[in-house]
Amino acid sequence: MLPLKEKDRPIVKKLLEAGCCARCVLRFCCLGVQSAYRQSYEDTARELCAFVSDPENNGSQDAAVLEQHTEDPPSKKIKMDAAETDVQSEGDSAVVPTVMEEGDAEPADSDVCVVCLGVLQQFCDEAYAIKISEVVKAKNYQFDTMVLSVSLPAQLSVREHSCWLHVKKEVREKSMCLDMDDVIQVKEAFKWTMQGLVSKELGGIPVVTKISRQTEQFEVGVGFTHPETDSDCHFLAVICSDCFRPTKNKQNVFTRMAVVKALEKVSDEKFLKKFPCPPTRPASKCIAQDVQCLHVSVFVAGRYNKFSRTLPQTPWVIDGERRMESSVEELIAAPLLSSFRAEGFNFSSSGREDVDVRTLGNGRPFALELLNPHRARFNKAEVRQLQETINQSSDKIRVRDLQIVSRDAMGHMKEGEEDKTKSYTALIWTQKAINKDDITFLEETKELKLAQKTPLRVLHRRPLAVRERVIHTMSTCFLDAHHFHLKLRTQAGTYIKEFVHGDFGRTKPNLCDLLKTETDILELDVESVDVDWPPSIPE
Repeated sequence: MLPLKEKDRPIVKKLLEAGCCARCVLRFCCLGVQSAYRQSYEDTARELCAFVSDPENNGSQDAAVLEQHTEDPPSKKIKMDAAETDVQSEGDSAVVPTVMEEGDAEPADSDVCVVCLGVLQQFCDEAYAIKISEVVKAKNYQFDTMVLSVSLPAQLSVREHSCWLHVKKEVREKSMCLDMDDVIQVKEAFKWTMQGLVSKELGGIPVVTKISRQTEQFEVGVGFTHPETDSDCHFLAVICSDCFRPTKNKQNVFTRMAVVKALEKVSDEKFLKKFPCPPTRPASKCIAQDVQCLHVSVFVAGRYNKFSRTLPQTPWVIDGERRMESSVEELIAAPLLSSFRAEGFNFSSSGREDVDVRTLGNGRPFALELLNPHRARFNKAEVRQLQETINQSSDKIRVRDLQIVSRDAMGHMKEGEEDKTKSYTALIWTQKAINKDDITFLEETKELKLAQKTPLRVLHRRPLAVRERVIHTMSTCFLDAHHFHLKLRTQAGTYIKEFVHGDFGRTKPNLCDLLKTETDILELDVESVDVDWPPSIPE
């Protein structure tokens, strides 16, 4: 039995007469008992009809009507019962919009709920649960729990507001304390009804309501549209134009959030002048959109070495033309995309090196966000095998410390990025002949402060600015009269090449100034990136 009370009787009767489906009636009665929504639609409709009938007749008339129309749609039974009850109730002044008039839609097209537009009637059953589960099974995702999300037409909010105002009159007459916020949302009622059915079809896998960032989650989205009533929202744009301002990313200004915001602003009086109360009955039900599946991203981190001077970190494309056949991110991502069966990725790292710069030592920290992975669980041995697969795929790079990390942990890679230190080794050429004693003073230079204008070579992609950077220490190794190795430990973000050749005076001071001769950099290696992330994994 539905846990309804005597105070609910006038609301139930009025909602049925207005054309609400059985489950929407429960919603407007603020019934938060989930099991009530899970019972069959026919049983719910039958109980509601019995509930609103004359107590002295014990629902016999309604039962007779239901018996005569066992083949009719459940919502049609409600209409007939409500109409019959109303005709036999003398002195009841409520309008009965469910009585068919000449020119109205045919009965088969007019049993759709005036509020949910059929969502809680036609799409809350085993048949739709089977359809959802078939799509999920076909996509072949790996998951332990599933989140069911629902996208509804924005006009449902308008119709729900109208129906609430319709019931509100009765509530005032009966001095009942109810508020619009107490009404159960269509989304909640849908989920309460469908979660168990979908879970059953998927072999008992838990179907939950909310997405938690702390655990891996797989989301299945169902959506509905109703073109027939799309214009229901349009009057709000006239009354509350500030709520419907177009933006670049919005294809439709009548979003659910915009509509809800407008409804909060508009007075009941203005609303009732522009929109019927109760809402008019639609001729058709909602249209179900394709079921969408989405697994939350998986994040994989590690460190990479780059041994090639002809390999960019990311794809090098100029004017639509690719300049290099591969890149660091592609060599790392390819095996991961295949193993995780992901649909795409986002690559990030702690800084970047130029195409002609090697990255040695412990390597540079990096992370990949794998988008919509169909497989998400890998044990340590499997991750180690993935690392080996990457390393065997090319001799240009090598990966270490590969591991699956959380989204939150990604922040450690960028924390205090400019306060970190990096170490380099550069092969320097000097125009003037030098000897060992000419360069030893560099080793005594500590905490050298630089003022670096944005280099000319990156000015096309970075804003013009003067950045202060620090070279903490330098050491030298004399090679010959025109060459020596320079080792530097610097603040992260220092442009080493520009410090060496001066960049036409855009970096001050520079090595040309210090040695009083023209200098240039022939080779550069990154020796270390001092970021304590991701955690080291023993070989």
